[in-house]
This record gives sequence, structure tokens and C-alpha cells, in this order.
Amino acid sequence: SDGDIVLVSAGTYVENINFNGKNIAVIGEDRETTIIDGNQNGSVVTFESGEDSTTVLSGFTIANGNSVSGGGISCTYSAPTIDNLIIVNNHGNNNGGAIFINHSVNPLISNCFISGNSSNEGGGGLSIFNSSPNIVNTEIRNNQSSSDGGGIRWFASTPTLTNVVIAGNSSN
Repeated sequence: SDGDIVLVSAGTYVENINFNGKNIAVIGEDRETTIIDGNQNGSVVTFESGEDSTTVLSGFTIANGNSVSGGGISCTYSAPTIDNLIIVNNHGNNNGGAIFINHSVNPLISNCFISGNSSNEGGGGLSIFNSSPNIVNTEIRNNQSSSDGGGIRWFASTPTLTNVVIAGNSSN
């Protein structure tokens, strides 16, 4: 139910999570040892039903996702708090290897390490469309896109970046 907190013990969980409009907090024990593995079966985590800032995902490694857009995390029409994550080795066939943000007002991405993700068309790390995310204290490193925006790409968007490192990314 809205307002609930789900605490997750360290371990590897092979699954894909859709918050389905629930404004809950899902908090891993330690981002180094609490891993959600998407098993190459879509976005690892999906926010698409109007989740707001009280929706929290924190303390995980998000890995091995593969989807059309947002291999690691797909955020559409939502504004979750995405905090203290390692987002690695995900693929977005079109956009957003690590994170895809679409038509979302003020989602927060903070204290994250985004690395080793890829996209065929744009935004190996992040791809942002018609959105205004706040990205704080985050590293976007060594991501790759076959088209443009190896680290981050945005269109018709106004992202706010504060203390963000974008380095070592590549695109054709």
C-alpha cells in the first residue's frame, strides 16, 4: 500500500519490478551486495503509473536489463526518487541504456553510479524526453551509444545537473 517500506536483504534477485502506481519505498541492504538482475528480460525497474516523489528505490545494483527504452530503469509519467544505486551493464535498444525518462516532471536521481550501459540509438547512460529530472551527486561513466549521447542525451527537456560527473562515455 502507499507509504509502505520494503526492506530487502543482500543477495541477487533475478526479476523485473514494476511499481504499478504504488508510492512505496523499496530499500536494499547495501548497493554493492543487493542486486536486482533483469535477466535480459525488459527494464529491470519500471515507473509508469504516476508514481510520485514518495516512491523510492534505493540501495541496489540494477543490472542486466534489456528493453526498447530504459534497460535499467524506465520512468514514464512519473517522478520517483532514485537514490544510492549502481546501474551497470544494461541495454536500451532505442534509448537509455541505464535510464529512460519520458514525460516526467521532477524525478530525482541522486548518489548514483551509472557505468557500462549501452544504447543503439541514444543515451547510453541516460535518455531524457520531454522531462525535467533533477540529477544530483551522480557519476555517468563509460557508457556507450551507437548513435549519439554516449553518457546522456536529452530532447525537449530541462534537466538540472548538480555535482554530476560525465566522463569516458562514447558514441558514434
